[in-house]
Amino acid sequence: MSGRLLDDIRILDLTRVVAGPFATAALADLGADVIKVERPETGDDYRYGPSPKGETSLSFQNSNRGKRSITLDLRREAGRELLLRLVERVDVVVENFRSGFMKSQGLGADVIQARNPRCVVASLSGFGHTGPRAGQASYDIVAQAAGGLMSMTGFPDGPPVRGGGALADFVGGLYLALGIVAAIHDRNRTGRARVLDLSNQDAVFAITDSAVSIHQAIGANSERVGNQHPFAAPYDCFEARDGWVVVATASNKLFRILCETIGRSDLASDERFRSHRGRARNREQLNAIIGDWVREQSCDEVLAVIGPGGAELPCARVEGPEALVDDAQLLARGMLERHPHPTLGEVVFHGNPLHFSNAEPRARALAPDLAEHNREVYGELGLTDAELAELSKQGVI
Repeated sequence: MSGRLLDDIRILDLTRVVAGPFATAALADLGADVIKVERPETGDDYRYGPSPKGETSLSFQNSNRGKRSITLDLRREAGRELLLRLVERVDVVVENFRSGFMKSQGLGADVIQARNPRCVVASLSGFGHTGPRAGQASYDIVAQAAGGLMSMTGFPDGPPVRGGGALADFVGGLYLALGIVAAIHDRNRTGRARVLDLSNQDAVFAITDSAVSIHQAIGANSERVGNQHPFAAPYDCFEARDGWVVVATASNKLFRILCETIGRSDLASDERFRSHRGRARNREQLNAIIGDWVREQSCDEVLAVIGPGGAELPCARVEGPEALVDDAQLLARGMLERHPHPTLGEVVFHGNPLHFSNAEPRARALAPDLAEHNREVYGELGLTDAELAELSKQGVI
């Protein structure tokens, strides 16, 4: 019996760029057989990006690891029929086109499920399939703005700031992966395959903390507070001699320990700082005091005093992702994978953060070359080499 959790699941992946491919890569990490459908000749736009000259984008490598690639032109009748033949053999069809595209091609969820009633159909789009903004174009920054997150991010005296690393796309991808797994579970339990309509605006709005609940209950608006926390202090990023550290004390007990550790026990009894509300109200004065203490030391010196081996307070050095390739904790957790590549020499991937007992790694390590698995996948439908050559000549695959 395999130790891959989803090795009995086959997914037809029509997604491209970031959000959708990230979701299906997470499912491939868990063992799903993900068949990535790409445009003939050019493939996914994400294949073109940062990489050594002439190579497939390293971003594509990371977000499409573990998949099989086929090419197919959905604008052609023969291409649509081939897709529906593939639908008969899969558990899930997932796409992240603009809302309405699949239906316009005669490949709506009703058509797919008429061909395979047990096939879950999952869609991610900027604003979903319903509502006045359905079908509107979106990118990561649009979702962050429309979903309310961007207005909360940044410093009070500056403009709204987009969360780094295409945050909205990755949040949408995580919700998409969760929705697919939930729909598969429900299908296996009830025999009924559902249709998932996920809006990236919805996904971002869902992670805006409790801002709406708080506003509706007490009238308080969310504010940009930089790296601080609206209800706790000190909870911020402080500059040391050689970098930046974060210090977070979200309880009275932790605050008292911090005060004693840095030789300022008087702060714990100061009327301005004795309570959560007081510290939040006077966070600028408090952070200035903590900042003065941090500024005189190196990051390592700060962490030695208040971090592990010292006061054991929640704190960390601010690290760039590039610096984390040698991080002992991430290495111990298997979060950095190094795989030999036929032309790049080696590719470094993020590992899978889902650590299950006795689970095996994904079946395929690398992202596929464009159309690498045409013969394999279409051969499973019974197509011969001569038929594939003719379809390729016609531009169908």
